[in-house]
Amino acid sequence: MKRFKNSLTALLILLGTSVFAQTDKATTIKIVEGQNFIFNANSAMPMANADLSRVMNRLNSPGGSGSISLTGNSYSLRVSKDSVEAYLPYYGRSFTATMNPDDSGIKFKSKDFSYKVKKNKKGTWDITIVPNDVKDRQTLNLYISQNGYATLSVNNTNRQPITFYGYLSEPKSAM
Repeated sequence: MKRFKNSLTALLILLGTSVFAQTDKATTIKIVEGQNFIFNANSAMPMANADLSRVMNRLNSPGGSGSISLTGNSYSLRVSKDSVEAYLPYYGRSFTATMNPDDSGIKFKSKDFSYKVKKNKKGTWDITIVPNDVKDRQTLNLYISQNGYATLSVNNTNRQPITFYGYLSEPKSAM
């Protein structure tokens, strides 16, 4: 009987976590099609190389998965019709050195950018954002599920690519 209760509890937990998504389907459709959302990063996955793998093995679990947890931080990408604002960390190899320590990470505000949306047959979205008024040339590819879970891949001309995993949320309205 005790084994049955434990199995039932485990099943309910698994079902509960899959049922409760970050946003419901209607909200996700509204904020993506309205081009007004926030991508909240939960983890980062830098491109693998030998040096970074050695550091990751020391920082993370002994398995060295390569994924860096960002929970507890407010790293995000804010998208609206007239601006894109990024505040994300960067882990990986840079091909040009920065003299200003404030330039580390992926931090920019852009008012001049291209924004292309492609809706897939399964109801997911592929969004490509290319800011034109930032220092480094970069492309942001955002893949969004119906439940608001998303993957953000950042490709920069001066750095190795990095991928972020997270979820979408609605921006809080100003009162």
